[in-house]
Amino acid sequence: MALFQKQPTSTDKQALFSIGLTKTVLIVGLGNIGSEYYKTRHNIGFEVIDALVSSRMELSDWQDKKNFKAHFSLGQFGETRAIVIKPTTLMNLSGDAVQAVSNFYKIAPSQVLVVHDELDIEFGQIRTRVGGASAGHNGVQSIIDQIGENFSRVRIGIGPKKPAKMDSADFVLAKFSKSQQELIGDLKKEVVSLLMEYMYSTQINNETRSFLI
Repeated sequence: MALFQKQPTSTDKQALFSIGLTKTVLIVGLGNIGSEYYKTRHNIGFEVIDALVSSRMELSDWQDKKNFKAHFSLGQFGETRAIVIKPTTLMNLSGDAVQAVSNFYKIAPSQVLVVHDELDIEFGQIRTRVGGASAGHNGVQSIIDQIGENFSRVRIGIGPKKPAKMDSADFVLAKFSKSQQELIGDLKKEVVSLLMEYMYSTQINNETRSFLI
């Protein structure tokens, strides 16, 4: 199967998504809607997912799905149907959108992957795993409350907190430093590559990657 595929038209999309499918995956980017949150550390999940959708012709343009409480994109990768969302709830209610989409498309938690910031991981590192606690991330905790812990995570390091005495909420809602902003493009490329691997294999391993040269 070629890596690059023609974007399905509205007339052939239903047939394309109903023949020969083996699995549907749900990819979720976490963040907050609103200009005041644009390009903040806590919104890196949104930034990465935007980069994925804009760079892949297999994925449809964003649609605002009010019944799902999310911005929604749909695409086909090999034999995998990929649903990509950005919850339009506040971060702390992200699980509402994940549950709504999961229930409608009958997607098991094991086929959900969440992309989010992680304060306890240093900037420059990306860690993946399946399951586990929220580590104090309210968006992740909201999803756990709705569907349980058995979903995959792509955890993007935004730490360490500097200055250390700064309130954590203030730190994550601030923008990246100037030197870090210059590396966000490399960060996006690395995570998009990881997500592409996931959409074709529908599996993720526990690992740490670095996008710093």
